[in-house]
Amino acid sequence: MTDDPVALRSPALCRFFGAIMARRMRRDFHAVRLTRPGWPVLPPDRPVIVYLNHPSWWDPALLIVMGTTRYRDRPGYGPIDAAMLRRYRFMARIGLFGIEPGRAGAVAFLRNAEHILADPRAMLWITAEGAFTDPRRRPVSLRPGIAHLVRRVPSALVVPLAVEYPFWDESTPEALARFGEPMEAASFGEQPVADIAHALERRLEAVMDALALDAQSRDPARFLTLIDGSAGVGGVYDLWRRARARAGGRPFSPAHGAGSRDGQEVRRP
Repeated sequence: MTDDPVALRSPALCRFFGAIMARRMRRDFHAVRLTRPGWPVLPPDRPVIVYLNHPSWWDPALLIVMGTTRYRDRPGYGPIDAAMLRRYRFMARIGLFGIEPGRAGAVAFLRNAEHILADPRAMLWITAEGAFTDPRRRPVSLRPGIAHLVRRVPSALVVPLAVEYPFWDESTPEALARFGEPMEAASFGEQPVADIAHALERRLEAVMDALALDAQSRDPARFLTLIDGSAGVGGVYDLWRRARARAGGRPFSPAHGAGSRDGQEVRRP
């Protein structure tokens, strides 16, 4: 195959880029969190399709961090706009493959995806809305390629993933994620593609609704914290808060949320 994504992918470069993105997210987010109970159980001998909503530029960064930490033993891949891949060729070395617009691009996507998923260890991560979309928009609408792929790879497990990036009580946002229950691609059988697409949309929508409730709670106890990031404002304001805490004989924390007050840590009952 020309530009074979499996042959081009470099495990070492994936790990390196995953570490770079984890450092970037630690700097630019208050925390990266996954709703409890956390990670789905995935048999090691089954290929996996993870499909998710697409609210932000940050989605690929979050996915490569997940893929190179929790799923480091699974080769990870994902589609990307072909024009972007031509601009940043190194992305082909971290498992990304290009999609051209139109029917020819759809055919190439299915060919590459089936080739990838022939490896039972592989994970294919797909931002299936196809364009940046607000996470509260309903109904959820996915590009048709995901349904065609599920029908053509009955050996795969299909896992919905909801993501969003709300601001809570800090100057930096939270990166929140929630997995749904894995589904057997074979369970869709020979259903029409439109019916498969509708089922996938409704399942993802349910996971997104559950994550929205978790996000609105602003309660870190609902989540596993994958990455602790930045807190506080910095500069003169945090210097003043630090001095105030020291004068009162209290430990200082830069956090502004429910777990702190005027620089003092407050334990939840």
